[in-house]
Amino acid sequence: MVIEGGCYCGALRYRAEGEPIFAGQCHCRECQYITGGNPNVIMAMPMDGFAYTKGEPQHFARSDIDNPVTREFCGKCGTAIGTQTPNMPGAMILKVGTMDDPSVFQPQMAIFTVDKQSFHHIPEGLPAFERVPG
Repeated sequence: MVIEGGCYCGALRYRAEGEPIFAGQCHCRECQYITGGNPNVIMAMPMDGFAYTKGEPQHFARSDIDNPVTREFCGKCGTAIGTQTPNMPGAMILKVGTMDDPSVFQPQMAIFTVDKQSFHHIPEGLPAFERVPG
């Protein structure tokens, strides 16, 4: 699978190749902050098949917690592109909304539903877990 995408203003572009490692909705509070209140709709792709093809992202990682994730975003328009996490080494977790063709996204599950808000929607039949399944 080949996925191309980028930020809202076009200053940052990427290409991801390989088979998805994970595809789903994350309802955790951290994701709600990043999205403005909704679950984060994400697809993890192999890092060895990921590259920025235009521009360089800005990075952010919290300094006040152990093992923080590193968030990558456009420094011009602020679009969140992806996340790298110590919990999933070798993966770039892409925001589905940044994909040129978001229809390639097929969610496998919803995670961290312990933090789900009443206005969040989980499609009928999609497996849902209070945290990350073992």
